[in-house]
Amino acid sequence: MSGAVSSLVIAVPAHDEAASLPAALRSIRRALAFDGLPGVRETHLVVAADACEDATAAVAARHGARVVEVGHRKAGAARAAAVEHALRLCRAPAEETWIVTTDADCVVRPSWLARQLEAAEHGWDCVLGTIRIAPLPPVPAALRVRHDAHYFADRAGPGWVHPHVHGANLGVRADAYRAAGGFPPVACGEDRALVEALPGTARVLRTDACPVLTSGRTAPRAPGGFGVFLRDLAGPDGRVRGMGPEAGRVR
Repeated sequence: MSGAVSSLVIAVPAHDEAASLPAALRSIRRALAFDGLPGVRETHLVVAADACEDATAAVAARHGARVVEVGHRKAGAARAAAVEHALRLCRAPAEETWIVTTDADCVVRPSWLARQLEAAEHGWDCVLGTIRIAPLPPVPAALRVRHDAHYFADRAGPGWVHPHVHGANLGVRADAYRAAGGFPPVACGEDRALVEALPGTARVLRTDACPVLTSGRTAPRAPGGFGVFLRDLAGPDGRVRGMGPEAGRVR
């Protein structure tokens, strides 16, 4: 089964991320240049500058991204705004358009987009990738160990079919995205909500083949996001306060 892609959308929500955004966008540019991305005729990189009080929008534009400025202060609404802005620019039909999202405090591998498109071409409708904590800013060794023990708890060997969902490393075909209703305008959890709303016929690939580096900061921009999870995981008892035993597994 083939799912050739001719239009590629990269959506990045950002709230006051002028400091971290350059590294994120440089890594995306490297991924766009990787191996030529054969078959792709158009790419649209869009940053949604959400309720920013710093130079996020100017930094994004300086690094070659299209910018849509919104005032939602919600990761879901900002991610959706970036996607919608890009889709309006696409000339290809939805079934030939692939949407990829990451976050403004992340760095992607050069092969990240190529891996996404390879999965799309093999007929997958959605790709759920993994994350690793970036080396900077420094994360206490004990917290990194605790996070990794939690994150990789069910990894038994190669070909790990992981349980996680990250807006920082997610790809979806545009027709499946539309069928699911897009990212909902919520403060957090829009990635999980989208995946749960995908049609039952959608083929979803959970892969650890191309993880994304994400910031280990514990002063997060998004309420309820990965930074909050890390901050709670750093508690004295090592438990995620106010959350059940499955908390954090799908982030």
